[in-house]
Amino acid sequence: MEDYLGRDASPFSEEFWKGLDEAVVETAREILTARRFLPLHGPLGPGIQVAPTDSPVREERTENGFTFSPKRSFVEVPQLSEDFWLLWRDLESAKREGQPFDLSAARVAAQAFCRREDQMIFYGVQVPNLGVDGLLTTPGISKLKRGDWSTGEDAFTDIVSGISALQQKGRMGRHSLVVSPDLFVQLHRIQPGTGLMEIERIRQLLDGRVFQATALQSGTALLLCAQPQYVDLLVGQDIRTAYVEQAELNHHFRILETALLRVKYPDAVIAYQSEK
Repeated sequence: MEDYLGRDASPFSEEFWKGLDEAVVETAREILTARRFLPLHGPLGPGIQVAPTDSPVREERTENGFTFSPKRSFVEVPQLSEDFWLLWRDLESAKREGQPFDLSAARVAAQAFCRREDQMIFYGVQVPNLGVDGLLTTPGISKLKRGDWSTGEDAFTDIVSGISALQQKGRMGRHSLVVSPDLFVQLHRIQPGTGLMEIERIRQLLDGRVFQATALQSGTALLLCAQPQYVDLLVGQDIRTAYVEQAELNHHFRILETALLRVKYPDAVIAYQSEK
């Protein structure tokens, strides 16, 4: 039962909701970047409000008949949302003409929603007292100098150095490179003497796990060991669309989810810093 989404109280048919869900999910699959390399934990359900964010290696103590885990840390699982409206005259026009309803407004809202999720995962939530960090803002992540990726072998050499640094810290498993659009373009050049583009050499090194993220600021790159014991994305309520209200005959919808990035071992993430 999903009564909290307000669908049962809406005037729309199951067929309409199916089409709306497909539009939102298709848009999410096209835009979301972080979910392509992060392991997911969940969905755990909409009632999840807090989650542990500490290391999986924990201890228990018993004092005066009470057992507890010291140094545990819990963070509120934030809710992300984006609203949109569908106009009643457009809906009636589609019914009369027997045409599929234009869900462009839902797709535009889904685009903004997906950008918000990626922004949260990379940079955290800029809301006082919420305390949600991103991959690039979590205290304790590793940092390496980045050379000039537009020439020479600096990009390949930097990635090799990053993989070596992760392995030395015991962060074994799937290594993924995530770069901003400008660096992604710079990697698409033929490396002299190899006949290969630089990005092809790096993809071979990382078993294809190279991702472009539009949410990243210019000149940003990070390498991480995306194993669930090191970092994951906890999902309570996965992406759904709710019916909010009818106002002035028009219909108000909300795309929502609850999710939290958990960096359990900050040294599993490397942020590259420009030498300039």
